[in-house]
Amino acid sequence: MRVMAQVAMVMNLDKCIGCHTCSVTCKQAWTNRKGTEYVWFNNVETLPGQGYPRRWEDQEKWKGGWERTRSGRLRLKAGGRAKRLGQIFANPELPQIEDYYQPWTYEYKNLTEAPAGEDMPVARPVSQVTGEPIDKIEWGPNWEDNLGGAPEHAVKDPIVEKIRDEVGERIRMEFEQSFMFYLPRVCEHCLNPACVSACPSGAMYKRVEDGIVLVDQDQCRGWRMCVSSCPYKKVYFNHSTGKAEKCTFCFPRVEVGLPTVCSETCVGRMRYLGVMLYDADKVTEAAAVEDEHDLYPAQLGAFLDPHDPAVQAAARAAGITDEWLDAARRSPVHDLIATYQVALPLHPEYRTMPMVWYVPPLSPVVDAVAATGSDGEDAGNLFGAIDALRIPVEYLAELLAAGDTYVVEAVLRRMAAMRAYMRRVNLGQDRDESIAAAVGLTGQEIEDMFRLLAVAKYEDRYVIPTAARADADALADSHPLDDGCPVSAEALGGSRPLLNLSPTRRSA
Repeated sequence: MRVMAQVAMVMNLDKCIGCHTCSVTCKQAWTNRKGTEYVWFNNVETLPGQGYPRRWEDQEKWKGGWERTRSGRLRLKAGGRAKRLGQIFANPELPQIEDYYQPWTYEYKNLTEAPAGEDMPVARPVSQVTGEPIDKIEWGPNWEDNLGGAPEHAVKDPIVEKIRDEVGERIRMEFEQSFMFYLPRVCEHCLNPACVSACPSGAMYKRVEDGIVLVDQDQCRGWRMCVSSCPYKKVYFNHSTGKAEKCTFCFPRVEVGLPTVCSETCVGRMRYLGVMLYDADKVTEAAAVEDEHDLYPAQLGAFLDPHDPAVQAAARAAGITDEWLDAARRSPVHDLIATYQVALPLHPEYRTMPMVWYVPPLSPVVDAVAATGSDGEDAGNLFGAIDALRIPVEYLAELLAAGDTYVVEAVLRRMAAMRAYMRRVNLGQDRDESIAAAVGLTGQEIEDMFRLLAVAKYEDRYVIPTAARADADALADSHPLDDGCPVSAEALGGSRPLLNLSPTRRSA
């Protein structure tokens, strides 16, 4: 057993309101500069829809992620080293700017500086890439918001195309009317990242201490193999610097115990951050299981129980500090993923073992029941509705469980049981343990899960090791400066900075 630790994220899709605050704050913090005009490290997609970039889930076209060979080994879907070397100067699986969108601004000076006259001045859209006027804006990073244009665009969703044969042509209209939800997306910071393996220059790397995947800007040569090999299309090419860039998981904030910007500013309070312990020796085996339906349980099996004394001893032997072990024991992410098992990985069939997981939305099921005039919070009604509403369950299964509807149904049943059980509690009625037992939980576990998912406070949603902050505070107390700066090179005697504030390699 080789114990490693990673900071991971869970998003509760039942609470996402599609406000895009996370996208805007991330944009301002990380990609508000030349060369990244089209880049959104965090974006929110309305599903069903084609997403950003368009049809990013179509791996038959983009060749992202891993595939299992007949011998049981993993290889990049983009091909072996020889094939990728042959395409290093001309990669046909690389998304173009049109697949993302042509970023634009407006000629505002035409409005603010136009002289008085009889004609109304017009601010034409101008490309932020070429500087040329755009005759017609045809796509954007949020083009399908709230299913805008769904009759034309949502039917091209790769998942819709995949399940249409099972559910029939009624998916064209009834599907959009019965089920819609938002999917915020960031880099998955995978345990088995395809982008790292595909990088010819070795610039992409996964940090040993916290699992964050970064790009060494000094090492990057702009080959863009990482862009095509990432199945989630969360690696971008900066056309100004000629380097690859991606979500950094706000590592300068995480290093001092603060949540990511997208988490900090989330209006719906639907993001959770915490530490997951896992057995690094099981990663390759888990990612290479034959049946895609076994990928989710295989990844669950690679995670370790931070309360297990044997795991704690092995973690200390591997150099994991007590601060990290304490954070792992209090981790809300571990509770949602491993304890209550209500969070699922995004497209586990890509075999990258993602570490940003999602609690599937139950609200559309509740709304569908209420629309019939029935009690939308009754456990029996909800359990029946989950079985009856086959289209959304199948869609969620393709998104979060490699098509295994049993897994999604089990999660939705637990969420439905929590609603029904807690409604009785809030109305002052007797606790009905049979509701909890029906989904394999106890009443106390249901209440604990409710507190975490519904009313958790800031410190309960974000449990990040604060050892770096403690070290910084200690240095500040021991080296007071006249100019008010707590730490400087002079105060440290010319030694290296305390925190690594640039995305460069810290660990081999």
